[in-house]
Amino acid sequence: MAFETCDLGGIVICRPKVFKDNRGYFKELSRRDLYAANGIDREFVQVNMSFSKRNVLRGLHYQLKFPQAKLVSVAMGAIYDVVVDCRRSSPTFGKWFGIELTAEGGEELFVPEGFAHGFHVKSECASVVYQCSDYYHPGNEFGLNWASPELAINWDTTDPIMSEKDLVLPSFGSIALDNLPA
Repeated sequence: MAFETCDLGGIVICRPKVFKDNRGYFKELSRRDLYAANGIDREFVQVNMSFSKRNVLRGLHYQLKFPQAKLVSVAMGAIYDVVVDCRRSSPTFGKWFGIELTAEGGEELFVPEGFAHGFHVKSECASVVYQCSDYYHPGNEFGLNWASPELAINWDTTDPIMSEKDLVLPSFGSIALDNLPA
């Protein structure tokens, strides 16, 4: 397994070994000892899976009082995964990072607490697995508008399929500081 960091503090790209043969492939999704030795020392208490069709955009979401670190992987298809640093005290506050994650490539993205997360489906459909370090708390969910001009994220789409809730999320620049992680 290879681990790569990026310019946003705490973000880790995990590249597990993918064993392929004529039947398909096998890879480890998570291994606590190896991940902990590479800066991902979290206990994941909830695992979620979403299924989406092409051009669906989900996000950008975060929890404020019960922040979640996430280990994101793709079980089927391909997505463009994006994280935004929402930590007010961070030197990379307001910066974003995007990466293509695919089932075939096996990449995983570790997203620490304090980041908003979202993705855009690039393949015909995609199934995304999120291992979370805290439970989902209804009423504690916050989000950023996918098209926030202050962020200028290139999603490679102008007309994504989105939930009504995500369509009305506020832009990054209009969020009150007390609605962002410290």
